[in-house]
Amino acid sequence: MNATPKHDASQLPDSRDALLVLHQAARRRRDAAPLLSEERAEATEEIARIEVHIARIERAMDPPLV
Repeated sequence: MNATPKHDASQLPDSRDALLVLHQAARRRRDAAPLLSEERAEATEEIARIEVHIARIERAMDPPLV
């Protein structure tokens, strides 16, 4: 069983800085995991969830087009 934390979108912080810290940790876990392993796949999925959440935050910061 894997002890690394998993985050779904509802559990992710709304701070871009905090998300970048999580993103870096997930990248380290992915890079340390063996190729084609379940741990690597899980870390890759977590990276994607974090990146989507970062994009949502950044998009909300953009002023609306008039």
